[in-house]
Amino acid sequence: MKVPLPSPSGVSLEDLARLVGGEVQGNCPDLLFGVSSLGQAGKGQITFLTSPKYLPDLETTRASAVIVGRPVPPSAKPLLITANPYLAYARIAQFFSPPSVHPSGISPLARVGADCRIGEGVSIYPFVYLGDGVEVEKGVVLLPGVYVGDSVRIGEDSIVYPNVSLLFGTVIGKRVIIHSGSVIGSDGFGFAQEGMNQVKIPQTGLVQIDDDCEIGANNTIDRASLGRTWLKKGVKTDNQVHVGHNVEVGEHTLLIAQVGISGSVTIGKGVILAGQVGVIDHLSIGDEARVTGKSGVIQSIPAKAVVSGYPAMPHKTFLRSSALFQRLPELAKRIQTLENRILGLEAQLKKEKEDHGNES
Repeated sequence: MKVPLPSPSGVSLEDLARLVGGEVQGNCPDLLFGVSSLGQAGKGQITFLTSPKYLPDLETTRASAVIVGRPVPPSAKPLLITANPYLAYARIAQFFSPPSVHPSGISPLARVGADCRIGEGVSIYPFVYLGDGVEVEKGVVLLPGVYVGDSVRIGEDSIVYPNVSLLFGTVIGKRVIIHSGSVIGSDGFGFAQEGMNQVKIPQTGLVQIDDDCEIGANNTIDRASLGRTWLKKGVKTDNQVHVGHNVEVGEHTLLIAQVGISGSVTIGKGVILAGQVGVIDHLSIGDEARVTGKSGVIQSIPAKAVVSGYPAMPHKTFLRSSALFQRLPELAKRIQTLENRILGLEAQLKKEKEDHGNES
């Protein structure tokens, strides 16, 4: 749907409603120039309300308009009403934040190896290193300090931020974003025991990252020992995520900060692993499963399950266990009281038995 591009003259609330398929309630005389939070927005900005707990902030915000869902909250503010206000916020934020424009060309301070194939309109910045036999498709951006090993392939319109390492044989799809400090294709952690010694198993596979993935800062994604470590279309990883060798991650899965996945795990599509989740090796996690933060997964998880805790268990069981855990001091006292009563009753019975024996 065609709407005006962001400009110093701003856009109307009606323009933004057309962009996201929403409707306008109230009159917004101000032109809009950007997005901000309820508490920080000012005149000329649009904000969003996604949770009832922020309703008190709706009337105090200084924003010119507010994105809301249904049921529509009572408000004198100009509103942009959508079925999914958070998604509308994301679309509008993208609209006001167009991608950076990078100058095309190869810096003379970049190193380009033998037999490389470089597409049209690429941007290769100073101090990028390209090994031999690298393929860089059109529109790719490689920012300073990127290392690209031999035989790496990078698909159209991907962007690789500074100081990323793409090691030998890595395959990157189209429109992939890789943030600073990530290492793709480092050796998997594979050793065989020989007494007290560890014998290294050569890691001869590769890493494949499919189209439209986004890799956070300081990720490590290990190459396979054999075959491939594979992140499928649309996977998003947060910062400081580790993916072990031969892991397979299904389409549109989210791996949130500090997730650690051991080798040979298979993860379905649409899965969410929340912050600091750990998964031991050779397990499977079914499509659309949810694992809450700090959980430890030590057995396979079926599709659509929601699990929590260590070891990870059904989320409702975890909540009941957590409630019980908080009562443990009280329960311990009650158990001690009951034990003392039982000991007292046993002693009384023993004495009565002895007295009865003496009378006989």
